[in-house]
Amino acid sequence: MGIEALERAGQGGELQQKVFWRVVREAVLLATLFLVYSAGRQLAARHSGSAFDHAHEVLSFQSWLHLPDEAAVQHWVLQFPQVVQGANLYYASVHAPLTAAVLLWLSIWRPRAYSHVRWTMVSLTGLALIGHIAFPLAPPRMMPGFVDSGLRFGQSVYGADHTGGAVNQFAAMPSLHVGWAALIGLSMVLITRSRWRWLWLLHPIITFGVVVVTANHYWLDGIVALVLLAASLPLLLRPGLHADRPTARNSVPPRRVLK
Repeated sequence: MGIEALERAGQGGELQQKVFWRVVREAVLLATLFLVYSAGRQLAARHSGSAFDHAHEVLSFQSWLHLPDEAAVQHWVLQFPQVVQGANLYYASVHAPLTAAVLLWLSIWRPRAYSHVRWTMVSLTGLALIGHIAFPLAPPRMMPGFVDSGLRFGQSVYGADHTGGAVNQFAAMPSLHVGWAALIGLSMVLITRSRWRWLWLLHPIITFGVVVVTANHYWLDGIVALVLLAASLPLLLRPGLHADRPTARNSVPPRRVLK
């Protein structure tokens, strides 16, 4: 092996080491932020006495806005048990893993764009936490006329006890399922170049439908999350978002010319 090959191997090793420690650093940072957010949700749980009153207010306001009746939508979909079971599975299994996988991919392959997404997510989550504390809200599944689809099909991530457990179930406003899904979908459309990238927009659309069908959120929860994301978009769209995205010129290796 020549000297140049050894130098390239050494540089490759250094690059892999830098990527590894960057991923570790970001994982620790996000885990810390998540712990802070979880502590805030538990603080919000202490003010859940008005959660059911707020739920009635949300339902009344949605009726005034002439939004579709979630209970009617859910009872229609319940005629198709496999669809509801799929929605339960999507709600429980896609939200966090897909978000984590996209953040991991961005931190490795698009580190500059990743910083934009990370701080946008921090902003969105912080604003959502304010909503959880200021406006505790009982989700639809706790209200008359709705069905807790997770309990019905044995796929509940919360359990039958609405007041116990480590998760504050009255933190329904706004829906971070919808907010994070919209952020991930929009980010991947903006950052990647694949002609299939627009399919990422299916994730927030499906998520919005899932949280309603499973009676975990109201329409308004998702709408407010999208408004908060819109308020956080300057962090995502600031200069440098596309700095490390491959261009059309260098995305395909140049052909070797035979002499």
